[in-house]
Amino acid sequence: MFLLDAFSPTQLATIAAAYFVAALVKGVTGLGYSSTCLPILTLAFGLKEALPLVLIPSVASNLVVMVNTGGFRASMQRFWPMVVSAAVSVFAGLWALTRMRSESAAAVLGIVLLIYVGFALANARFRLTENRSRKFEPVIGAATGFINGLTGSQVMPVIPYLLSLDIPRERFLQASNQSFTLSSAAMFVGLGVAGLMTVQVVAVSACGLVLVAIGVHIGQRVSRHLAPQAFRTAVLIVLATLGLGLILRAAGWL
Repeated sequence: MFLLDAFSPTQLATIAAAYFVAALVKGVTGLGYSSTCLPILTLAFGLKEALPLVLIPSVASNLVVMVNTGGFRASMQRFWPMVVSAAVSVFAGLWALTRMRSESAAAVLGIVLLIYVGFALANARFRLTENRSRKFEPVIGAATGFINGLTGSQVMPVIPYLLSLDIPRERFLQASNQSFTLSSAAMFVGLGVAGLMTVQVVAVSACGLVLVAIGVHIGQRVSRHLAPQAFRTAVLIVLATLGLGLILRAAGWL
């Protein structure tokens, strides 16, 4: 029971609940796993402690999407400058994180969540041509990687950018999950160097894969009997509330 040396039974129950809820949401709506799981765990433990707990289940869910989607080579040939720059910039974000108060970094995560939710709820759409936008992709990747390393959020600004290209759904899924996965590998290395990726955390995350698989499966079955768009909207509102809570806690108002 070496896990109890690092986590209390209550903490383990909280982690398990966050894993399951995030997987359920992913199964019903397709929203990113870490987008739901990370703010819950951050409110419970703090950002620096939550980041390594989310990593392994998040990578597992991304790999499943990449394998099932197909077109890996074509997508990587097209978007590799953005994907690689995102992974490299993760280390800069982690460097900044280690020099910030955990509450301040959590507040930045809260702000990123609010921006993401606002974008998703507004269903904002703008169009860029692939040829004219390619030169900006290393910058888009670098910004995404830095925000990822600092806050754990992997969606801004890469998701709005990919949506603006109006590419096929399969290409969008493959490109976004390639970015998420390679950046997560960099995050794993960086967290290990920072001493945050412990054996106990890896064990808890690995055990959590079972809950993730169950949650996604149940969510997919439940989605057949729900209005996914209405449920997605409700989840986004909850995420906005969690983001606001992170900001208020950092300000000492919660």
